[in-house]
Amino acid sequence: MMRRILFGSVLALSLFAAAAFGAQATGSSKEPLKVKSDTLTTDNEKKTATFEGKVVARQGDMTLYADRLVVSYSGPGNEVSQVEAFGNVRIVQQERQATGAHGVYDPKTARITLDGNPRVVSGEDVVTGKVIVYYVNEQKSVVTSGPKERVEAVIHPGGKDAGQKR
Repeated sequence: MMRRILFGSVLALSLFAAAAFGAQATGSSKEPLKVKSDTLTTDNEKKTATFEGKVVARQGDMTLYADRLVVSYSGPGNEVSQVEAFGNVRIVQQERQATGAHGVYDPKTARITLDGNPRVVSGEDVVTGKVIVYYVNEQKSVVTSGPKERVEAVIHPGGKDAGQKR
């Protein structure tokens, strides 16, 4: 069952990367990425594009919500070097949802970090900690605790109907 939760968190975070950050890890990366916000500010000198105000990024069946999304580019091909989501970060894909105050995707290390009370929910199962890191290429995730909070997993064996007579 723990594997299911971790798989769910991994999937949610990988879709976060694919949809929000243009990663090519999933089939949904072929879908068009649509981003809506109140404003878009581009800075060619700093090589950034900043979406602000009720940001909604959709690709396939995955949606990212945040207050602000900053995409940084570098190199001669202006490749995405980092994507950062700030404030009320929420990633939704089917019954899975990951939330936190802040999320960072680093395509060079293929690592997604979610912090600020990160929480991954799959059905009734929940994993929380201080920081949740997903390693895209290794398909593994690490949830760490902080000085005031421990890693917590709430698992419902067999789902909510387990143990009920039919």
